[in-house]
Amino acid sequence: MSRVGIEAMNVFGGSAVLDVMQLARHRELDLARLNNLLMKEKTVALPFEDPVTFGANAARPLLNRMSEEEKGRIELLITCTESGFDFSKSASTYLHDQLGLSRNCRMFELKQACYAGTAGLQMACNFILSGTSPGAKALVIATDLSRYILEDGDDVAAQDWAYAEPTGGAGAVALLVSAEPHVFQLDVGASGTYGYEVMDTCRPAPDSEAGDVDLSLMSYLDCCEQAYRAYEAKVAGADYRDTFQYLAFHTPFGGMVKGAHRTMMRKVAKAKGAEIAEDFERRVVPGLGYCGRVGNIMGATVFLSLAGTICNGDYPDPRRVGLFSYGSGCCSEFYSGVVTPDGAERLRTMGIEGHLDARYQLSLDEYDELLRESAFVRVGTRDTVVNQDFVARTAPATGGRSPRLVLRAIKEFHREYTWID
Repeated sequence: MSRVGIEAMNVFGGSAVLDVMQLARHRELDLARLNNLLMKEKTVALPFEDPVTFGANAARPLLNRMSEEEKGRIELLITCTESGFDFSKSASTYLHDQLGLSRNCRMFELKQACYAGTAGLQMACNFILSGTSPGAKALVIATDLSRYILEDGDDVAAQDWAYAEPTGGAGAVALLVSAEPHVFQLDVGASGTYGYEVMDTCRPAPDSEAGDVDLSLMSYLDCCEQAYRAYEAKVAGADYRDTFQYLAFHTPFGGMVKGAHRTMMRKVAKAKGAEIAEDFERRVVPGLGYCGRVGNIMGATVFLSLAGTICNGDYPDPRRVGLFSYGSGCCSEFYSGVVTPDGAERLRTMGIEGHLDARYQLSLDEYDELLRESAFVRVGTRDTVVNQDFVARTAPATGGRSPRLVLRAIKEFHREYTWID
């Protein structure tokens, strides 16, 4: 068996969104610097949203299209996140319960910064390729959020996350992996990995982030080149300019990808100015659209880019997509796969664009208030009843798909959820 990959996929980009340029003006940030981010808006996690609700809301539309027999063949559930809220219990158990999966399904959680989603996909593909359970499927859910917390009396402008704030997003991508890769067929064995110890970014506490921005950029660029060169060493005839009709990158923000692609075209493809600009527009820009509307969702971001590449690209015939996945700390991988015209059409029927369009547009006053609300659902909360004020006004955010999972309460650390129409 050599056919494996993504049978179906879906994106959930949250229920509420904030205009990034309005935020920048509100924070009195350097607008020229913000323009370089290539960001339009960012998803904001509401009090009733967390990694479980994001993941379940991404996965449920996929399961709704499956028969009970097909659902029963999901024998592996992998949650990929750096936003876990329990140092022991995996969020996979909550997702398993809310999605009604078989009790004979193996489940666990992966953490490797923004590389975790790719690790989950590769692990799921290898499970299918092993042939130990013919006909089995795997569900990989990459789900993350940046939930900034502001206490009463804090000065927003003084926070060390002031310039990271416009790019920090929230959301999830769900991947159904099987030997029927309708949406994305993985090039089995065609991958190059590269990694080493570096303290570029980290989460020293569950609700905080720290790091060295310049070091992170240099590590990303280094890994992009070296992971590709490892791919090239494995795959006979591989050529950065000609092998891939599209490229999808882990996208902390679009400007970082633009710089990485420019560096690769100069160093690897030996290209110059005009050719690099044209190539960026043709092969990379299709994958930046969704990322520029959701923000960085860590392990799910490379798949958010892939979804954009598939939905916004042109597929008159099968096209090869090269993917670069990077996770701080660091681990990276360059790999590839093929998208067919049928696969592109299948993903477009998920209505991702419509969902993103339907999200609730937050005012700046509402956003600042939500920063204070975040303190009530921070990691480690023992007991609380979650504020549901935004539930009704964000109802259209499902893009015509319902119901939607929301966090209702936390009792003795246990999270209680409910599905609403």
